[in-house]
Amino acid sequence: MDLGLDFGTTHTVVALSDRGNYPVVAFDDELGDAHDHFPTVVADDAGTLVFGFAALEAARRGAPLVRSFKRTLAEPSASPETVLRVGSRDVRLLEVLTGFFGALREALATASSAQGMLDPAGAPRTVLGVPAQANSAQRFLTLEACRRAGFDVVGMVNEPSAASFEFAHRQARSITSRRNLVIVYDLGGGTFDASLVQLEGTAHEVLDSFGVNRLGGEDFDEVLATVALEQAGRTRRQLSDRQWATLLDECREAKERVSPQSRRLSIEVPGDEAEVVTVAVDDFYTAATPLVDATTEAIEPLVSSLGTAGDDAADLEGVAGIYIVGGASALPLVPRLLRARFGRRVHRAPLPSASTAVGLAIAADRTAGFTLRDRLSRGFGVFREREGGAAVSFDPVLDRSLLTAEVVGAPSDAEPVVVTRRYQAAHNIGWFRFVEYSGVDDQGEPRGDLAPVAEIVFPFDPDLQARSTAGTDPASAAEALRGTPIVRQAGPVVEERYTVDPAGIVSVTITDTGTGYRQEHVLQA
Repeated sequence: MDLGLDFGTTHTVVALSDRGNYPVVAFDDELGDAHDHFPTVVADDAGTLVFGFAALEAARRGAPLVRSFKRTLAEPSASPETVLRVGSRDVRLLEVLTGFFGALREALATASSAQGMLDPAGAPRTVLGVPAQANSAQRFLTLEACRRAGFDVVGMVNEPSAASFEFAHRQARSITSRRNLVIVYDLGGGTFDASLVQLEGTAHEVLDSFGVNRLGGEDFDEVLATVALEQAGRTRRQLSDRQWATLLDECREAKERVSPQSRRLSIEVPGDEAEVVTVAVDDFYTAATPLVDATTEAIEPLVSSLGTAGDDAADLEGVAGIYIVGGASALPLVPRLLRARFGRRVHRAPLPSASTAVGLAIAADRTAGFTLRDRLSRGFGVFREREGGAAVSFDPVLDRSLLTAEVVGAPSDAEPVVVTRRYQAAHNIGWFRFVEYSGVDDQGEPRGDLAPVAEIVFPFDPDLQARSTAGTDPASAAEALRGTPIVRQAGPVVEERYTVDPAGIVSVTITDTGTGYRQEHVLQA
């Protein structure tokens, strides 16, 4: 049995690939009630980390609970050593992630609608979703934790790209030779992504992607909580952290109950004396509109690359639809504002929170016949020393439009993309400061979101190579060469070989072609 696993900020959803059908897995909670998701939460239950429904049950007994730990992955400084505070304990982020996926694996085998279909001792074959805007560290940590927890991860697919599979599977009649583009609008619990995808039958190619790494349903919860506090005449500072968390839970549940017919929401505001307030849905929508506007601004580059058809300025040329997916998109405000902006071709997925998981299950299905060509959603470059260390220049190594490997049938079939560069070094030492960037300006300098990835020290001088104990350890190389002045000199011919795997993770091999000295690094924070 093959799985599609959508690791979400608030909810994690799993779908099965079962003879051309892609059912969403139902998980049992502590009372035996079925849910179409596994909660993405962790709690410290008397010294033991527990996850999912067990964590929610522990929190009801007073255990400290951490929601949305996935958002920590989006921090530029995230690494395997990043520490997450769970109650009074400091726990490494990789340990939390591995524990969560381990609990999910156990729930699949023992407390889900899939338990009779999976080998309890086996490693289920899995295609894993990741936000399109995810940086290298986020991709690496998610992949590593999932594999450590016992999943056989055969591929990692960007979430909006996966949702395009679900769109083609469900909305095949909407796709014609003249309208074969779809904009996937993916508003999840913690991230927003959008991709422009060209569909030629079962062959999909991502033309471009944009998004915001920290914008999602949780931000709508905070907006509603702020409106409720104003209604009660209170401020955030008057609440303890626990009371604020309780209010956010209350607002999350109230938000998820909103329907197109809703007019008012009743919310209990905690405090020394709890108070139930009534919030007009229109007031909530007014406060939340800037969040939706931020998503339309993020996809404007996708929209502006398209023309218009006919007299309707909102009728985008060649677009079969703007497909709205993601749990947070269930709020009626989202499709309302998008239809006002883009017109009749806006379609909301019937099950917006499950679309990505279903698409991932389709990607895992070796008989479905779907193929995918994706692109880097973030550029990859390096700051290099010049003029004897007196200045630094930026070199965009991998453009964000670079096509990654074609996924044919099973993602594990794909071959990595390799980019090779050769040049003559002009110094005795090379300091490579690798970063990911969202764009470059007219002068070729990085702009927008910039995330450091790795710093590598590479000795070009043969005597320094002999001194260096670097091997494949950049920290050792830096320590061995610390204090060595950078000197301009004719150096060796150097080869940089960059490999981009189907998951979008970049590795580099730097080689002195004269002496054969080389370093290999997986580039993640």
